[in-house]
Amino acid sequence: MARLMMILFSMISTTLMGVGVIIALVSGNDTLTPILIAAACGFVLALPVSWLVARQLA
Repeated sequence: MARLMMILFSMISTTLMGVGVIIALVSGNDTLTPILIAAACGFVLALPVSWLVARQLA
């Protein structure tokens, strides 16, 4: 299940990071720090999400 989780993580993390960056930009935060924070939050949030999705698939 760990292999499946890591494959899913590569796709889910980029998606959630992109969503976070878009939310940061739409809300008017166009400096580097809020964009990096949003991307980091998406990266961290992708770990449990990919684990849950892998658990549901396996």
